Amino acid sequence: MTLAGIVRRIDDLGRVVVPKEIRRVLRIREGDPLEIFTDKDGEIILKKYSPIGELSNFAQQYVEATSQILGCGVCVSDRDQIIAVAGLPKKELLGKSLHRELEEAINDREAIMARKGEKKFIKILGNGENEYTGQIVQTIICEGDAIGAVILLSREGDKAIGEAEQKAAVIAANFLGKQMEG
Repeated sequence: MTLAGIVRRIDDLGRVVVPKEIRRVLRIREGDPLEIFTDKDGEIILKKYSPIGELSNFAQQYVEATSQILGCGVCVSDRDQIIAVAGLPKKELLGKSLHRELEEAINDREAIMARKGEKKFIKILGNGENEYTGQIVQTIICEGDAIGAVILLSREGDKAIGEAEQKAAVIAANFLGKQMEG
């Protein structure tokens, strides 16, 4: 959806209001950071900033190593989408929007370990499809803010995920959070 033709004035403090329609479509919430830069034509570009997105190459290497050792699918997300995937088809997950249930779990800093059919089992992707039978979600905290999650997923026939995998997710989330803090 492209919204065009919306005009806003700059106030005396240099502020511009981003229209509600655009915030809704781009899932920009109060307090979300925005990157501001210009292009060669002199246009001002606002882009939703993902602090953990800066670590996407590092996160990809981390999930590949973790998936290989644990034998299950491993993902890292920011607050809006999956930014790194290993042990699962990347087409299904990489760059896909998070389901509101997962967004809420991240915002609430929940730690989830659940199997399909249990009350705590949540949807991962925005489209609501969920073919996974087990999941571990561990929120990544950086300087007191929830910035994403480490997600371990298993499918029918995969090795069951349990306490050892949950501890690995906690280690990964803590490590990535510390990397963001510098």
